[in-house]
Amino acid sequence: MNNLNDPPNWNIQPNSRADGGDGNRWNYALLVPMLGLAAFRWIWSRESQKEIEKEREAYHQKTAAFQQDLEAKYHAVISEHRRAVAQLSLELEKEQNRTTSYREALISQGRKLVEEKKLLEQEWAQVMQEKSQQPLRSTYLNCLKEEEDWQRRARLVLKEVGEALMERQNIYCSPVLPRSTRLELEKNLLVRASVDPVAADLEVASGLTDIFKHDKHCGDVWNTNKRQNGKLMWLYLKYWELVVELKKFKRVEKVILEK
Repeated sequence: MNNLNDPPNWNIQPNSRADGGDGNRWNYALLVPMLGLAAFRWIWSRESQKEIEKEREAYHQKTAAFQQDLEAKYHAVISEHRRAVAQLSLELEKEQNRTTSYREALISQGRKLVEEKKLLEQEWAQVMQEKSQQPLRSTYLNCLKEEEDWQRRARLVLKEVGEALMERQNIYCSPVLPRSTRLELEKNLLVRASVDPVAADLEVASGLTDIFKHDKHCGDVWNTNKRQNGKLMWLYLKYWELVVELKKFKRVEKVILEK
């Protein structure tokens, strides 16, 4: 734009070349500042770009260092937390094991105390039972002592009957001994079994009659052992021995019940 206050030669004329004037001088005058401005802008832009790159690189380095520092601190914190968790887990496991051991010990001690209590109760019950049964036990022993005489006489009777039966069976099995001797022996045995109170109590007479009728067993021809003769007689002798024991306890039981 032209400045109206300046002299005319200082203003740019639009068509100065057409009039043969000095328009080129003004064109060069404008080109030099523009080139200088462009060069300045280029230099300034280049320097600014370098500064920007430098600042950016410094920023990236600071950011990377800060990130590395944060990662290192993060890993350190994580490692510390893991160590703490592992330590706490170990302590917890120890406490659980200790608690389990205490619980098992208490359970075992409780069972032991229960068993000891049961044992003491059983011993106490046994003592009380023995104490309460002391008179009964004394009566029982006295009855057994009183029955010893009867039992001795019963065993003596059975021994004599057994010997007589062996002799009778030996005569029965002998081809040379007379039959009358055997019959006389059988008669004497039946009479004694009838008159003896112990034999009568054992009902020996009925057993003798059964033996005389049915016991026909004999050993071989050359047998000299009287115990190998007879079968039924031995069964009766064993039976009478058992009856003696049974009657002894029945007599004692009767006396105790009457008391």
